[in-house]
Amino acid sequence: MPFNTILRHANCGTIYNKKASSVPFIVGKRRGATVSSATRIIDALLFDCDGVLVDTERDGHRISFNEAFRRKGLDHTWDIELYGELLEIGGGKERMTKYFKDVHHLEPFKSMTVLEDQKRLVQDLHTLKTDIFMELVEKGAMPLRPGVRRLMGEAIAAGVPIAVCSTSNERAVSTIVKVMLGPEVANLMRVFAGDIVPKKKPDPAIYLLAAKEMGLNPERCVVIEDSRIGLRAAKAAGMTCMVTKSSYTQGEDFTEADAIYDCIGEENEKRFSLTDLEMMVAGKQSLKA
Repeated sequence: MPFNTILRHANCGTIYNKKASSVPFIVGKRRGATVSSATRIIDALLFDCDGVLVDTERDGHRISFNEAFRRKGLDHTWDIELYGELLEIGGGKERMTKYFKDVHHLEPFKSMTVLEDQKRLVQDLHTLKTDIFMELVEKGAMPLRPGVRRLMGEAIAAGVPIAVCSTSNERAVSTIVKVMLGPEVANLMRVFAGDIVPKKKPDPAIYLLAAKEMGLNPERCVVIEDSRIGLRAAKAAGMTCMVTKSSYTQGEDFTEADAIYDCIGEENEKRFSLTDLEMMVAGKQSLKA
C-alpha cells in the first residue's frame, strides 16, 4: 500500500460501529505479555479523540456548547461555519475565551471585565458543556468512526500499546473510551487529555508527555490525527502521523502528513492496517540507518 499520498476512496464517513455494549471487541490472541518493546517495530499507537475515534465536533461538541449557552441564559449560537473557524483553537475553554473576547461588546464579557471572573465563568460553562456532551456519548448518538475498533484490536493482539492524546476534557475523553470501546480496551488504553499539559495542540506537549510516561521512543510512535493542529503537534514531537480527515477538516493543509485518508476503514474497506504502519516506520528507520 503506497504512503505519502492522498488515497481516494468512497466516503466511509457513514459507516459506523455500534456501541461497545452491543458489539464485542474482538482482539484475537493477545500477545502483549510476550512481545517486548525491543522487538516491536512500533512503540505505540496514539489516537486523537475528537474527529478520530468519533466524529464529534459538528453534532457533539458544537451542540453541547450551544445548549450550555442556552442554559446559562447567553444569547450565542455557534453555527456550523463559525464552529469550524473556532476549531483552529485547541481546547474548549480556550475556544470560548477567544470567542467571548472577539464579541466583548456582548454579554457575558460586556459587563464582566475582571479576568478571574471571566475565567470562572468559562470554567463553569465548560463543565456544564462536558456534562451535556457526555449525555450524548452515553446515548450512543455518535458512533465510532470506521476502522477504529479494527486497528485497536490489531494493536492489542500484537502487544502494541495504545493511548489517546487529546486537548478535550479528560472526563469526556475517558467516557468516550469506556462507553464506545468497552472496559477491556479502557483498561489497556492510557488517556492523556485536557489540562494535563500547560500548552495544547499544535504544541507537542501532549504527545511528548505520553512518550515520557509510557517510556516510548517518539520516532517509533504512530499518531492518528484528523486536523492540522493535531498533525503539527505530532510532527513537532518527532512522530509518524497518519491523517484521517473528519467532517470539519476536509480542506485543511496536511502537507507534512506521512499519509492522508478519509478514514481507517473496516476490514472489507480498510485503508491501512497495523502491518502497513509497521512497514512505514521500518522504512523510515532504515533510511536513517
